[in-house]
Order: sequence, then structure tokens, then C-alpha cells
Amino acid sequence: MAFMTYAAAMPVLKDEWGMTGAQAGTVASGFQIGYAVSLVVCSGLSDRISPKAVYLWSMFAAGLSALAFALLARDFASAVFLNTAVGVSLGGTYTTGLMILTGRYPSRSRGMAVGSFIASTSCGYACSLLISGAAIPVGGYRLAFLLTGLGPVLGWALAAITLRATPVAAAGRRPGRRFTREVLANRPAMLLIGGYTCHNWELLGMWAWTPAFMAACLGMAGAGRVDAAGSGAYVSALFHVVGLLASFSMGALSDRLDRARVMAALAAASMVCSFAFGWMVDWPIALVIAAGMIYAFTALGDSPILSAALSESVHEAYLGAALGLRSLIGFGAAALAPVVFGIVLDHTNPPSDGGRVYAVWGWAYSVLGVGGLGAVWAAWRFSRVRPAAIAPTRGPADPGPRPAPR
Repeated sequence: MAFMTYAAAMPVLKDEWGMTGAQAGTVASGFQIGYAVSLVVCSGLSDRISPKAVYLWSMFAAGLSALAFALLARDFASAVFLNTAVGVSLGGTYTTGLMILTGRYPSRSRGMAVGSFIASTSCGYACSLLISGAAIPVGGYRLAFLLTGLGPVLGWALAAITLRATPVAAAGRRPGRRFTREVLANRPAMLLIGGYTCHNWELLGMWAWTPAFMAACLGMAGAGRVDAAGSGAYVSALFHVVGLLASFSMGALSDRLDRARVMAALAAASMVCSFAFGWMVDWPIALVIAAGMIYAFTALGDSPILSAALSESVHEAYLGAALGLRSLIGFGAAALAPVVFGIVLDHTNPPSDGGRVYAVWGWAYSVLGVGGLGAVWAAWRFSRVRPAAIAPTRGPADPGPRPAPR
């Protein structure tokens, strides 16, 4: 619930603190950098200690960090530092949650399980935007961060109760297995990591700027600055609800159909949306929202498939390390996406006598489409090398192959 609060407040904070588009994107990128570093560290730790402990401590720290942003952020510099702290805290909850689920679900139902987990994060993003959209017009960004910061604290309490009697041990590593062979020399795994990197560039860039884009659309329709920011957050929350449905349905679909084909189809559709969405800024709001819903569905729909496929391509003792490498590269690229988006936005919207008015968004969104193109290529290449290389990891509930009848 603390993940999207800054994105919802960005249109207000940009004007209130006098930030340029590049500075506003840098605050968002600070979150992504902190998130990426935390994912790498926490994923590596989880191969050696229980993922449950890392998950619970990270969840608790996320609530404290979000509350600190509400109380202490006052300008660009403090916002960069505190939003990065929120990202560092939340980073310990993602791959550790995936590892807990991977150890409990066999391959035949893992897409559904991972899809449900990612759908729950989309639900949190939607709540973040809904709460922020209501809080910003009433109490500004401080109230929005205070209210959404309570979410991780509540999540920590619920997760502690849920996992209390659930043993979650580290897989452990055996002699003869090395990271270079199990991950770096694993071609399907590296293609999935590359595809995830491109996916994150597109998705995280879209998430960071779409609330501001929707606020611009509403502003062109006559809404005031603060009202447009609040309404833009509401519309973006709807997009995350659509993403929730995409994660669950596409993850489950990939359990029944070929993962690579579903992944490629979603990546191709999302790429088209990235190249088209920004040019719709002056379209009727109903059409922009409809296009945004398609964009949100396709941009997030391949996320659980990428995670489930990676868990099937890497030995379980190196899954944390593979997820860590994926996080380092994927979220490192995602951290740059909002900044590059903001730079392109600034350069394609020159300042006028009344200040800079952001009326051209198509070129900035097209930058995200380049990532979509890379995701399509990675999915296509994965489909060609996967059959000879994948050895799925089985969860404890999987009975394994049945003996042939005599």
C-alpha cells in the first residue's frame, strides 16, 4: 500500500517543491534503486537463512519508512533519501514471498500461486492510489503517506499470524553446484532475466508516470490541479485493479497453456500500448481510460509467468541468487526508466511564458515501448531454447511422475 503513494502525489509535489520532470523522476528512481539493491541482498540471504524472517522484518520496516516520509520529507533532497528508504524496506518482501510460495506449490499450479501473490500486490497498489486520491485534496501528501504507511504494519501482523506455524527453511547448497553454472550459464534463465528487465523498464516507467499523465488528461478537460491529481490517482487505481485480474488469470492460464506463448502475446500487446498511449492525452477521457485498462492488463499479465518460468528453470538452491540477479538488472533498468521518461518529457515540452505545460506525452511513453520490444524478443528466444533445457523444480506437495503401468 505504500508503493504508489509518491506516484499519486507527484503532480502536487512537483509544483509544491518546484521540481523539474527529471527531478520528479529521480525521486521515483531513488525508490527503484533502493528496491533493487534490497531485492539483491534479501534474495541472497534467503538462500542461506529462512525467507520468512527476511519477509517479516522487511514488511515491518516498510511501514516505518513510509511514515517517516510523511513526517520528514520537505523538499527534493529529503524526498529522494526517504523514498529510497521506503524502496529498501519493501524490497525484502517480494522475492522472499515468491520463494515461500515456490517451496509449497508444484509446477503444475505454480503459475496460479505466483499470479495470486502478484495480484495481491496489485490490490495494494490500487489501495495506495485510492487512499492517496482521497487524502491529497484533504491533507496533502503527508496525510496520504501517513494512511498508506499503516498498510505494511497491518500486513506484517497478518503475515506473522499466517506464517507462525509454517516452517520455511533455506534450500541449502550442495558441493559441485556453482552460481556461474546454475544461473549465468543457464540460457533459459538468462533469457527470462533479460525479458524481466525489459518488462520492468516498461511497467515501472508506466506506473511511475501514469497518475501524472491521467492528471494531465483531466487538466486538459478542465479539472483543477489538485482535483486532477486526486482523480488521476483514482483512475490509475482502476488500472491496478485490472492488473490484479491480469496477474491471477494469466498466471493460471500459463499453467494450462504454453508459458512462452502467453508471455510473448502479452509482451507484444503491451509494446503496442506503450507506443500509442501517450499520444492519447487529448482524447476523450473514456477512451483514454479504456486504452489504459488494456495497457495495464497486458503490461502486468506476463509478470507471474516470468517468475514461475524462472523457478522452473533454476535449481531451488540457487533460486534466491537467480532472483537477486534478476532484481539487480531488472529493477536497475526500472530505476532509470522514470528518469529517462522525465528527461524526454522535458525536452519534448519546451517552457513557455506561463511555465512548462506538459501537453506532449507520446515520445516519453514510446521510450517505454523499446523495453516492450525487448521483452517480445526474449520471450520468442526462450520458446526456442526452453524445451531442451528446463528441469522444473517440484514443490513438496508434488508427488512427482507416476510409475509406468506394468
